[in-house]
Amino acid sequence: MASLLSIVTFLPALAALILALFLRGGDAAGDRNAKVFALVATGATFVISLFILFQFDPADTGFQMVEQGRWIMGLNYKMGVDGISVLFVMLTTFMMPLTILASWDVKLRVKEYMIAFLLLETLMLGVFMALDMVLFYLFFEAGLIPMFLIIGIWGGKDRIYASFKFFLYTFLGSLLMLVAMVAMYADAGTTDIPTLLSHQFAFADFEVLGVHIVGGMQTLLWLAFFASFAVKMPMWPVHTWLPDAHVQAPTAGSVVLAAILLKMGGYGFLRFSLPMFPVGSEVMAPLVYWMSAIAIVYTSLVALVQEDMKKLIAYSSVAHMGFVTMGIFAANQQGIDGAIFQMVSHGFVSGALFLCVGVIYDRMHTRDIDAYGGLVNRMPAYALVFLLFTMANVGLPGTSGFVGEFLTLMGIFQVNTWVGLFATSGVILSAGYALWLYRRVVMGDLIKESLKTIQDMTPRERWIFAPLIVMTLWLGVYPAAALDIIGPSVEALVSNHETAVAAADLGGATVAQSNH
Repeated sequence: MASLLSIVTFLPALAALILALFLRGGDAAGDRNAKVFALVATGATFVISLFILFQFDPADTGFQMVEQGRWIMGLNYKMGVDGISVLFVMLTTFMMPLTILASWDVKLRVKEYMIAFLLLETLMLGVFMALDMVLFYLFFEAGLIPMFLIIGIWGGKDRIYASFKFFLYTFLGSLLMLVAMVAMYADAGTTDIPTLLSHQFAFADFEVLGVHIVGGMQTLLWLAFFASFAVKMPMWPVHTWLPDAHVQAPTAGSVVLAAILLKMGGYGFLRFSLPMFPVGSEVMAPLVYWMSAIAIVYTSLVALVQEDMKKLIAYSSVAHMGFVTMGIFAANQQGIDGAIFQMVSHGFVSGALFLCVGVIYDRMHTRDIDAYGGLVNRMPAYALVFLLFTMANVGLPGTSGFVGEFLTLMGIFQVNTWVGLFATSGVILSAGYALWLYRRVVMGDLIKESLKTIQDMTPRERWIFAPLIVMTLWLGVYPAAALDIIGPSVEALVSNHETAVAAADLGGATVAQSNH
């Protein structure tokens, strides 16, 4: 199928357009039709995306199924996937039908709600498939708009504050990336990502306002991209927008934010920072290591004192993303394999944890941990599901959460033992806050009167969790299902990076010129 990637990318947007023009909203029948139509559209997108996976050849480390053309004002439309991006495409199409199912009880402006999620899916898929720098930037930034509306219209009581904080943090971070892209175009004469991957950006040291810049232009470009991707991840200390956004967002918004949107930062590091600026990455790697290690420990400690379930899981996400950035800039096979695996696993696990919060929030309309206790007595199925994903979040062997953390720690221990030791303490802390949350919400006697009539999960809720349970356990027992797909592309990325860094001779007095 010649235009398979474009079909998968723009099918949700087409569905949003049809929904906007032809389906009425505002009454019970119209709202139900909007939900069903959005579910069918996202389900069809997932089914079609499976053909991308079936046609993908892991042994080919280049971009596959490439589609190219010219758009308005000469914009170069180029799409493709490689071993690094294909799993993120599948994660996105897999999660979106589940988020629509999780939104079945939404009552306010249902038609517009479904349109926002459908548009968001198209923009997220575009980020992972774009092979042109300008196209990537357009998808990357446009994705802010539907998420801003989802939080701002359908969020909690402080939704306006949270939505503007989310928008301003992520938008301002990306302005430096835009400046860097202009500089890259001026230097390379193209916005084509495959061409830029083989272009040599200058890395000779120079001084700016009396400051000696090791790695030269590459370091400056790296810092500009880092400003955007670090906010998107988010990394400590620019993480403060995430807990507010999660707490105020509706359940489905939190799921998409945790499962997919955060992964754009990690994907950006893998697509731009590491391969295009290898010398800059090598120079700045120690900074990333310690920022990541601090994030793992600090946000885990902050999670321990939270009284809001969503906020606790949000801080947990920041800690887990610390493992990802650490693994990426370890720049070895285990580190990057682990980082990508951790991002995919975190998509399933954190998405499921926010869904677990949503299940009891829909019944009790509170996220305060103290409002619960003893739920196992009334909700045994819920208690079992919540336990599974709590254990996966902790990194229990046999779940997908273990594989990603283990590989990233293997990667970082090869390059910096002290950072590895410091970060490993985060594994212990994660067990502390996750089990503490589970004990207070689920275990113990059912004392509170308000909980004595609470109902266990409905069939719809069980169907939402079923595929997430399967993926979490399958990847935990058989991680090769993902690692075999990403392995060759990661190996090529690591090889090119090592060649470029070795040729740069960072320890020498002069810097050699080379291609990578």
